[in-house]
Amino acid sequence: MPQESAEPRVVVIGAPRRTRRAPAYYRPRTEIDEQTALGHTYVRSLMRSQLRAALAVFAVLVLLVGPLPLLFAAMPDAHRLEWLVLGFCLYAPLVLLALWYVRRAERNERDFVRLVEDR
Repeated sequence: MPQESAEPRVVVIGAPRRTRRAPAYYRPRTEIDEQTALGHTYVRSLMRSQLRAALAVFAVLVLLVGPLPLLFAAMPDAHRLEWLVLGFCLYAPLVLLALWYVRRAERNERDFVRLVEDR
């Protein structure tokens, strides 16, 4: 048998190909996108935590501002005290309360995103 001259083999080395597999389980993001009962539960938990923070801020606000009309009615001649309390003494706690609420809401959202994206 005559031998034919065969070309030498060439080995190609490259990055391995990645095949896309279907996930073995539904991710929470899929549950939310498809609006399933579980997805509804995830979104409802976020809404519940945001509502809890808002109600806490509202309760502190009522306790902080609610007694002021009674205080002002008890001292009818203290107009300077009214302006002092409303203008200066109340402003700092309201700003701190607002900052706390914003941080709490952002933390709730970050926790929700972490839960949904499986991080």
